[in-house]
Amino acid sequence: MLTGLTSLDATTPPALRAVLEPLPPLTAAGTRLLEAAADLFYEHGVRAVGVDLIAETAGTTKKTLYDRFGSKDALVALYLLRRAQRWREHLLARLVRPDPLLVFDALQEWMGTQRRGCAFVNAYAELGDTDHPAVAVVRAEKAWMRALFDTLTGDPDRGAHVHLLYEGTLVVLTAGADPSAFDRARRAVALALGRPG
Repeated sequence: MLTGLTSLDATTPPALRAVLEPLPPLTAAGTRLLEAAADLFYEHGVRAVGVDLIAETAGTTKKTLYDRFGSKDALVALYLLRRAQRWREHLLARLVRPDPLLVFDALQEWMGTQRRGCAFVNAYAELGDTDHPAVAVVRAEKAWMRALFDTLTGDPDRGAHVHLLYEGTLVVLTAGADPSAFDRARRAVALALGRPG
């Protein structure tokens, strides 16, 4: 059912490739740097966090960061790629049947106490429509979610509607500070799918 959405092969659409690439192997220091960067980027934003703080938080040096990743931009892209892969693993483990409502259950569990919303939207808000390597990862993650909803609904028009509800749920939950966002989204999805609410 999810062929082309879970791993790279000849059928993988080009728009999805950026989030299906495997992570490069990392040394222990590289792993510490990526974990420190992930926490800092998510909490404070990618522009607000400098390489000095990342290296200090990871217990390494700036030289180690540059040796492992080449640049802060590459580290930002890798942070988002890793987050996309972790989200995909979390989601697919809970998608026991082809039901878009299960995505909202998985999202509610994933968000937990996180109140900064979608890491991909946050990064794009800072980076904009630029040639930053992270922009391709942001767009690929959004394309992957859209393709998933198209597959789950069996209809690109319904998939588009449910994807908009998914994205809107994140905004209403976080920027709107509305804890009822998931319940409202589930009712709206049921309506979009033609199910009794």
